[in-house]
Amino acid sequence: MNRALMVRKILVYTVYIFLISSFQVSFPHYMSFHGQVADLMLVFTALVGYFYGFYDGIVVGVAVGILRDYFAGPSVSGLDGKPFPAVGIGLLVMFLTGALASSFFTVRMKRNIPFAFAAVAFCTVVYKIAGHVIIRLWMLAISKAAYNLTIADVLTQSLLPQLLLNAIAAVPIIILLRFLGPYRKGINPVLSGKGDKGDDLWLVI
Repeated sequence: MNRALMVRKILVYTVYIFLISSFQVSFPHYMSFHGQVADLMLVFTALVGYFYGFYDGIVVGVAVGILRDYFAGPSVSGLDGKPFPAVGIGLLVMFLTGALASSFFTVRMKRNIPFAFAAVAFCTVVYKIAGHVIIRLWMLAISKAAYNLTIADVLTQSLLPQLLLNAIAAVPIIILLRFLGPYRKGINPVLSGKGDKGDDLWLVI
């Protein structure tokens, strides 16, 4: 990759990372439904990983994760019942999202738009289910508190609304990556140069 393409990629990713992260933490009420908020950071990271490969996915994931921890890092209750910031969780989640999405149906399938939505949905499901399981285990083991959400509650109040919001959020992000993305024509030349015939045709449905 020549210097001009590298500069373009860095600038585009930097702008999108800051804009998406800032918008998510500044205007969450514009993207909420049934108590959930569209996770633009996760959607963006998943799409970058799916369309542009493992290295782009994890680098963007780490950058987004650092901002996620800084702006909206979660807090958990310790043994004394007092909350403390769980630094690093956002970074880990976004890193794993980029890595997971980069391998989602990309060996036998083309990196196309329908599977991009599937990748976002898959990452969302894994994230939400893992989150509920970890919170439940933490409450039982550390806080000694009851976890009152049933499976039906998790589905109707958390997972399904989040899936809907993330799918909607994926639409403008896909358009931006396609027409104003880090690579010309929406194609990562590193992937297409490796002989993966699907990678240079990811928009072919």
